[in-house]
Amino acid sequence: MAEHIPGTDTPDNEPQTVSVPDKPALEGLESKLSARWREEGTYAFEPDTVRDEVYSIDTPPPTASGSLHVGHMFSYTQTDVMARYKRMTGKNVFYPMGWDDNGLPTERRVQNYYGVRCDPTKPYDADYRPPAKAAKNQRDFDVVSRRNFIELCEELAVEDEKVFEDLFSTLGLSVDWNRTYRTIDDHSRAVSQRAFLDNLRAGDAYMAEAPTLWDVTFRTAVAQAELEDREQPGAYHRVSFHAPDGENIYIETTRPELLPACVALVAHPDDERYQRLFGTTVKSPLFDVEVEVKAHPLAKPDKGSGIAMICTFGDLTDVTWWRELNLPTRAVIGRDGRILADTPEWIATETAKENYAAIATKTVFSAKETVVEMLRESGDLDGEPKKITHPVNFFEKGDKPLEVVTSRQWYIRNGGRDEERRERLIARGKEIDFHPAFMRSRYENWIEGLNGDWLVSRQRFFGVPVPVWYPLDAAGNPDYDHPVLPDSASLPVDPAAEPAPGYEESARNQPNGFIGDADVLDTWATSSLTPQIVGGWSVDEDLFAKVFPFDLRPQGHDIIRTWLFSSVVRADALNAAAPWKHAAISGWILDPDRKKMSKSKGNVVVPTDVLNEFGSDAVRYWAASAKLGADTAYEIAQMKIGRRLAIKLLNASKFVLNLGATEKNVALADTSVITNALDLALLAQLTDVVNAATSAFERYDYAKALQLTESFFWSFTDDYVELIKDRAYGAAGDAEQASVLATLATTLDALLRLFAPFLPFATEEVWGWWRAGSVHRAPWPNVDGLAAAVEDADAGILGTVAAALGGIRKAKSEAKVKQRTEVLKATVTAPEGAVARLRAGQADLRAAGNVRELNLAVGEGELTVSDVELAPPAE
Repeated sequence: MAEHIPGTDTPDNEPQTVSVPDKPALEGLESKLSARWREEGTYAFEPDTVRDEVYSIDTPPPTASGSLHVGHMFSYTQTDVMARYKRMTGKNVFYPMGWDDNGLPTERRVQNYYGVRCDPTKPYDADYRPPAKAAKNQRDFDVVSRRNFIELCEELAVEDEKVFEDLFSTLGLSVDWNRTYRTIDDHSRAVSQRAFLDNLRAGDAYMAEAPTLWDVTFRTAVAQAELEDREQPGAYHRVSFHAPDGENIYIETTRPELLPACVALVAHPDDERYQRLFGTTVKSPLFDVEVEVKAHPLAKPDKGSGIAMICTFGDLTDVTWWRELNLPTRAVIGRDGRILADTPEWIATETAKENYAAIATKTVFSAKETVVEMLRESGDLDGEPKKITHPVNFFEKGDKPLEVVTSRQWYIRNGGRDEERRERLIARGKEIDFHPAFMRSRYENWIEGLNGDWLVSRQRFFGVPVPVWYPLDAAGNPDYDHPVLPDSASLPVDPAAEPAPGYEESARNQPNGFIGDADVLDTWATSSLTPQIVGGWSVDEDLFAKVFPFDLRPQGHDIIRTWLFSSVVRADALNAAAPWKHAAISGWILDPDRKKMSKSKGNVVVPTDVLNEFGSDAVRYWAASAKLGADTAYEIAQMKIGRRLAIKLLNASKFVLNLGATEKNVALADTSVITNALDLALLAQLTDVVNAATSAFERYDYAKALQLTESFFWSFTDDYVELIKDRAYGAAGDAEQASVLATLATTLDALLRLFAPFLPFATEEVWGWWRAGSVHRAPWPNVDGLAAAVEDADAGILGTVAAALGGIRKAKSEAKVKQRTEVLKATVTAPEGAVARLRAGQADLRAAGNVRELNLAVGEGELTVSDVELAPPAE
């Protein structure tokens, strides 16, 4: 066996008493054993350790805003299987759990659950309680202060997390529940703010006034990683700009409402149609603004008319052109998604001002309709709009297309504008072993496609505050270039509610006083620090040195571009290292229509229903049957197989132990008692299975380990156990009985350990019938002690003898007699090698088949059973 772990076995002179229930059952095991594991600290991390002994897991903190779905059970089980295996190999497993409860998802849930919305200008009400029944229409929601709103977020998130913890315990996650965190608790906020300030001091974080992707519904900036393209209906409008000589220059645009924001026309440098215009100016229709015609290689000659208008800003390509061509900024869309009320100074003629007034304060949709009608009337619309469907940028949680507005935001450098940093982050990715390996390309492709730094500030209420204040000059204008920063010991801070260091609260918003940054950090800016948060970075450096870099980051493939990449960015900047050694990437759960299951799609399955119907071991079996990275269908049939396996494990173990196998029979230390060829054949197979399963686990191929173990288990129960019953009862003498009992005990012992990561409840239940301690603190099976005993064993004996027994039983079934009916004689014909195997197992074959005379004949082809003569039925 592997190194002994105290408490897992009783001393040799105090054997564990075998106590097998009359009717083993899966029902009730989850609650009973989960409580015991917590009480006994079965999965507790031992802090008195060294790094080489530790296996640390950067567990994904699920979003605590609503409910878990079956996809969580799928991916978290896969992580837990690895955690349990590593613990059994002797590792001190650091396996925490976090709850991602800051940010937009929690805000949305609180708004809808309580029927409230936040107004930061409203004073705090210490006695406020939300209405007993939330209003359905947002216009009827209670309006509460920022502080009241945050308190409601805290309250609901805590309640959600209790439900999540109970479900994960029921699922059997071997988490150390003494090591939990919330991404909004004081510790996480302090770590997140400290990391941001470190980034700021190192020049890795900065503030800039720049074009920003903006969600008009949530009134917040959006980062590149939060985008998704959605196909939307639209139309191309062919619109004429006017050259000084009277020539009309036609552009085609899907956004005519942005004509007042036009700053240039652009065509490809090699496009002969427009080369004569480069450097000249034309006037925009309706708004009479003079704009220059520019050349840029991003212009597409084969798209539309080949020349496009650049507006500030219609899309991200406009941003690129604006930046690279050094164009002016003429923004006309506000943060509310409406056209700005005041006429811009660049719109000068009376007619142009009247036209602008016609669209001022309108939504972009209404403004578009108005502009198109005005273009018809002026004759600047050539033909009717051509309807199209095209991809449009959305915030992944949003309902309306994103706008690009100019705003002052905080950024963290991520290689999007820095080739050297980009190459360094790609190199960091190569320090991580991805499972499956091809997932690394998704990481690298994301980095190579970045077009800007990571925007981390958000205009929300519930989150980690940006820990910065700004001094105000004598006129009350903020000095953004000289922010006031807190000292590390004072973290976490809330600049919107606390005065800046060196100021009194009365100086807030006053000339020569200060203002606090009102924004919060993107939730990914905190989640990207989960290794640092749970590992004790900047707080418990001794612990951090024992767990960092973490051994494993498990996560879904859809957030490689967000969580995985951002975590590498932070660890590179803060720790000059990759944050983990391995990244295990799970696939999606697909519904019957092969679509991803997600709460937003409304096609999820509630975990409690599945767990109640099939049991946790069955659900875990389904999850662990899928390889990493593979999208997997939600299959009830697979769970039914898992439940059948767990029940069979209980019943087969009961049968084996009732045959007389005990802890004292486990023969790994002394195999001399095992003399029967059939027994040695089984143990040879067991040796191969243990070695292959171990190798598979080390490759993070737990699904292969399960498949190998399950296949061997069914051979053990269906073939071996059926063949050796007579010997187990002593019919062949003491020596043969000792051989078979040692084989049974040794095999059951190993099978329980092999199955323990997958079926923790059934294996723990059986372990308690005949062994002390917990199977989950027992060593992983080590069959080195069997090597010498099985070196010359023929592992094929069991399968050959089982095939012959199957033929005999088939003959009885076809004759419609009971299986215990005596066979007076039978002939088994097989190739010479198979006949030799049959001779080695002949005694067990005759006993199991109740065969009086067995003839073995050498022949070609497959093994066959013939000339079966059955005893006549008793009168």
